[in-house]
Amino acid sequence: MASKKKKSVKRELIEWGVFLGVIGILFITGWHKNLAAGVQQLVLKTGTMQASAKKDTEQVNAPYNFKLRTLDGKLVNFEEFKGKTVFLNLWATWCPPCIAEMPDIHKLYKEVGSDKIKFVMVSLDNEPQKAVNFIQRKGYTFPVYTAPGNLPQAYASRSIPTTFVISPKGKIVVKHKGMASYNTSKFKKLLADITNQSLSKN
Repeated sequence: MASKKKKSVKRELIEWGVFLGVIGILFITGWHKNLAAGVQQLVLKTGTMQASAKKDTEQVNAPYNFKLRTLDGKLVNFEEFKGKTVFLNLWATWCPPCIAEMPDIHKLYKEVGSDKIKFVMVSLDNEPQKAVNFIQRKGYTFPVYTAPGNLPQAYASRSIPTTFVISPKGKIVVKHKGMASYNTSKFKKLLADITNQSLSKN
């Protein structure tokens, strides 16, 4: 009886050792982020976390007086996006929810990205090269930037991913904290309406 208990305890210790070893390997290699992102991507595919297709009731002015840096090191004045509909997303390579929503955002970009609808993906990584490596590895083609300084308070967020939609009239019409599915017919209609309403008033 005692030998059976010893074997049971030994087996349990081995199982825990294997489990902890696997967890350790996932964290050391950074694979835990990909695993978490993969699970979250499956959640997004269920359609339960779609981005709101309604404008915020309280719309604040969108600041344009700051600069961003492209992944090849060129400074860009955010003012260049004035008069456009802007999809502004704050993300980082160490953020699983950010990684999870990117394939969906990339599909949206390929469908609606244009001269009138601009995508501005801002990496908050401390080391820009991490963003460069990630984007190249994934093959994403939307424009990615880093922030050489602090972003204006209107874009401050305690959590990422956070996404803003700025109207051509310079209003933040959508602010969404957390991951979401944006490549939906309702959200695409919202982007089109924001853009076309502005054009029709010119």
